[in-house]
Amino acid sequence: MFSARYALTLLLLHVAAIAQAAPRRTLPRPENPFLDPKHDPYNPLRYIASNVLTAIALGASLLLRPHPSPFPLVLIVALSQTFMVRKWGAKFMLSMVIGCYTFALGIATRFGLHKNPESRGLYIVEYLFVVLSPCAFIAAEYVLLGRLAAYLRCDSHLLVSPRRITLVFILSDIITFLIQAAGGSVSISTNTLSTAETGAHIFLAGLVLQLVSFLVFTVIFIVFIYRVRSLEPATWAVDSEKRWYQDWRALASAMTLSFIGILTRSAYRVAELSQGYAGPLATNEGLFYGLDTLPLFIAISVYVFAWPGRYIGNGTPSAHILALKADSPSTVEPKE
Repeated sequence: MFSARYALTLLLLHVAAIAQAAPRRTLPRPENPFLDPKHDPYNPLRYIASNVLTAIALGASLLLRPHPSPFPLVLIVALSQTFMVRKWGAKFMLSMVIGCYTFALGIATRFGLHKNPESRGLYIVEYLFVVLSPCAFIAAEYVLLGRLAAYLRCDSHLLVSPRRITLVFILSDIITFLIQAAGGSVSISTNTLSTAETGAHIFLAGLVLQLVSFLVFTVIFIVFIYRVRSLEPATWAVDSEKRWYQDWRALASAMTLSFIGILTRSAYRVAELSQGYAGPLATNEGLFYGLDTLPLFIAISVYVFAWPGRYIGNGTPSAHILALKADSPSTVEPKE
């Protein structure tokens, strides 16, 4: 339940930050907001959101009707993960489940931004849930590695102890989240490009720190998998006689793919914000979907096929693992 409370706390903190940001409407509003959105100070996206791209991202049916009913793929993932928590456990993944729902909601608000590109309220919701939902995804990844190591009884192969991994990296996630929230609040609170760019620099600092933190975490994961495979071949192959959806190595593979998706998205966001909110990356909607939404969708959807609860439960070693460890007391310890 810690991860769920963590995700909700992050969202509430950012809602508070946004609520304190008083918008200043001092510049003249363009007569036609659809004519030149890139230079419209009242249009936070700097483009008109495409209903077609939004529908594709949500998995909607073809826009052949005046009022299409989107059926979000991300929402399908969220509902699937909710079912899996109830059936197979792994409540420590609840932050990802919550993040899936908020991510889907954020994408859906882009339909509203297509009709009302200058709507500050819609943009705040879109920004809050699309840009910051990955913090909840990352939190789940941080907890998952510790649970996997505990399940395999391979804590000694982690560069950092499981408890410290959760504490240190969750703390870094909170700090980088707050930095991003502060930068976003500055940007949203103004209609002037210069002030928005200042907020972008603050937000960029948070993104860079988040990327560095997750890169370090990824290295810890890679070293852990390498050590288990090379130093504990029995543990590595403990599920080799089982089907793939019962083999813990399938979960490790899913984690690898998920990490790649998150790193891709994080690198894109860093590059985007380094150019500012009005830069070529930020004003290209296709790149947003291709390098932000798609990688994140892959990062969360892999767990539909490899839900941690099916492999490791809540992280408590199975009788099979305990018996294996009892029969192999002379496990090789990793070199310092």
